[in-house]
Amino acid sequence: MTTKSSRMLDKQGLIELEEGDDVRDSPRFNADIAPTKAHERTWSKWNIAALWVGMSICVPTYTLGGVLTAYFGLSVGEALLAILLANVIVLIPLTLNAFPGTKFGIPFPVVLRSSFGILGSNVPCLIRALVGCGWFGVQTMFGGLAIHLLLSTIFPPWQALGGIGEVIGFFIFGAMNLYVVIRGAESIKWLETLAAPLLLAVGIGLMFWAWPHMSMTELLLQPPSRPEGAPVYGYFFAGLTAMVGFWATLSLNIPDFSRFAKSQKDQIVGQVLGLPLTMFFFAALGVVMTAASESLVGQTVADPVSLIGMINNPFWVSLAMVMIIIATISTNTAANIVSPTNDFQNVAPRYIDHTRGVLITGAFGVALMGYDLMQKAGILTSGVSLESMYSNWLLGYSSLLGPIAGVMAVDYFLIKRQRLDVPSLYQDGKAYPAINIAGFIAFGIPVSLTLLSLTTGTMFWFYDYGWFTGSILGAVIYYVASMALSPVSQTVQATAIDVERRL
Repeated sequence: MTTKSSRMLDKQGLIELEEGDDVRDSPRFNADIAPTKAHERTWSKWNIAALWVGMSICVPTYTLGGVLTAYFGLSVGEALLAILLANVIVLIPLTLNAFPGTKFGIPFPVVLRSSFGILGSNVPCLIRALVGCGWFGVQTMFGGLAIHLLLSTIFPPWQALGGIGEVIGFFIFGAMNLYVVIRGAESIKWLETLAAPLLLAVGIGLMFWAWPHMSMTELLLQPPSRPEGAPVYGYFFAGLTAMVGFWATLSLNIPDFSRFAKSQKDQIVGQVLGLPLTMFFFAALGVVMTAASESLVGQTVADPVSLIGMINNPFWVSLAMVMIIIATISTNTAANIVSPTNDFQNVAPRYIDHTRGVLITGAFGVALMGYDLMQKAGILTSGVSLESMYSNWLLGYSSLLGPIAGVMAVDYFLIKRQRLDVPSLYQDGKAYPAINIAGFIAFGIPVSLTLLSLTTGTMFWFYDYGWFTGSILGAVIYYVASMALSPVSQTVQATAIDVERRL
């Protein structure tokens, strides 16, 4: 390793890779997943906070209170507490796993190469990618509905298209999202910074509009839907796990964004400012708006797009739909396209660049929503509601992603001690193995126990609290397994220390 391989950017310990020919010629490297340069690290704490505001204000967040009360048996007060607590908890893996992205400028798939191996990293990457593609489809469905209602308001004949109009809106909205991401990180930064204050202003306005039409006291006094006398803790922690699962995806791929941060302080402060209170406020708005909908439109409506579409005022409906479209784009682009794009590139960097990764993400998103699209087009006549689908889905995928989050944090802070041999992360046969057995043991055991609990009905708590059980058990097993394979870990650490000493 030569001193050309990497150099310090500033006194905060950020490191920049000097791309030697040996790295550029590697089949594990392309320019899009390369470490960010000094001039690319421009995101301040306000940009990071705006990113989280833009991602948090979306239709699924609006419906979380309803999901917890309807499917998890919580009261309104318990549901809102679970949402706030979950987003404080998820800040821990978010800020920890953001550290290597900020220090070394590397995206999520490259960070994973340290803990799962150069080739082995593709397994957790593809799991994360498919979850992201699924959410891309769900969010695009909401965005497509907003476009359909907007066009129906502006051009009344469009309304006659019905479900076909929603399908057309789906593809229009999806194309808008893909265009933003294809333009790159600065385009996303610009969109989130523009959208954040607009969305907060709209949310506050909606709260003032709905508040006189409902009684918060009566709402909080409504009994929960769980069996009378049932202890609250089991239902509460299952709901809490699902709410942590909502951002379990970003707790893994946060390096995709933190690699553009100016400093560790910026990524930490930005996330603390942007995430918990925004999620709590918008989920609370959903509860208030749903409660007020009976007075506003004559029936209870939990979906904000449909609720606003029922208002008999073309101007306000059009304006609200534009805001919902902006909100959903700001969420979808950052939360559901960026990571799959990088993850698909990790499989074959030589053949899949940024643009191709975006298009593959879009194709998978459409395929995963194919059933619902056919239902809307009238080809199929029955299906599962989106709320029901993602209430179970949140628990399911959090059980898969929890162990990965635990492995990443332990690998970087305890095993590698915040030192990575960055050039070797882009090359075969160097400091990192093709497959890191310790990572797969730590991932496989919690996932196996989850499957066992689902198929046998025993230890069902392991599934209900899947993110917590998976992340904790995965972290412990990875540490023990890595210590058992300590010669490999010590070799990598010694190489990285030697590189940093010669900077």
